[in-house]
Amino acid sequence: MSQSVVPDPNIAPDISRLVIEDDAPVNNLISEKQQRLLTEALYSNDVFESRSFLVAANVGVFYAVRQPPLVPDVFLSLDVEVPQDWREKKNRTYFVWEFGKSPDVAIEIVSNKEGNELGSKLTNYARMGVSYYAVFDPLEQLGEKLLTVFELRANRYQEKSDAWFDEIGIGLTLWDGTFEGKRDRWLRWCDRMDAVIPTGFERAQKAEARAGRLAERLRALGIDPDAED
Repeated sequence: MSQSVVPDPNIAPDISRLVIEDDAPVNNLISEKQQRLLTEALYSNDVFESRSFLVAANVGVFYAVRQPPLVPDVFLSLDVEVPQDWREKKNRTYFVWEFGKSPDVAIEIVSNKEGNELGSKLTNYARMGVSYYAVFDPLEQLGEKLLTVFELRANRYQEKSDAWFDEIGIGLTLWDGTFEGKRDRWLRWCDRMDAVIPTGFERAQKAEARAGRLAERLRALGIDPDAED
């Protein structure tokens, strides 16, 4: 699991001059949609059996006061509570010393060849103590491999042959389908059987389909499902 940091309330770093919101835009439409797909699905399902978690896109993660933040396209952190009062600066971004741990998963979506996803970012996420690091390259900017996944072992990343994160009970998979009207190959969260974690819209569609099939069965038995009692 990711490294835990026990915060000392009596030794709070001075964050008054840290820039935590720079209003920088996302890279492109691919990243924007992909980020939303990865965040929305987890909040639409009880994947972690009521364990608290935070999944966020394009939010800075500060792990040392004198170091610039890392800004994963998506990160997931389990067993953390999001503070309710967002008026306080310390509650509006991810300070490792406030949350008490590093994120469990960091995901980078490659937009160009300048991001160093397999270079400096690989080193920096390992230094931060992120247990799993995934690089999704939908435009094949870095080569022919669409998804590369690493696991932290002895403070260094080892490339994994699969995309299952055993320590937290979730994985990633490539999925060919349509999301918000755009058909493409998407990166999705999945369960141990490689079934994708559905979005809220997909869950609603399945519920409607089940209701429709039930109505047809009732009609076949001579029962009007729309009849009032």
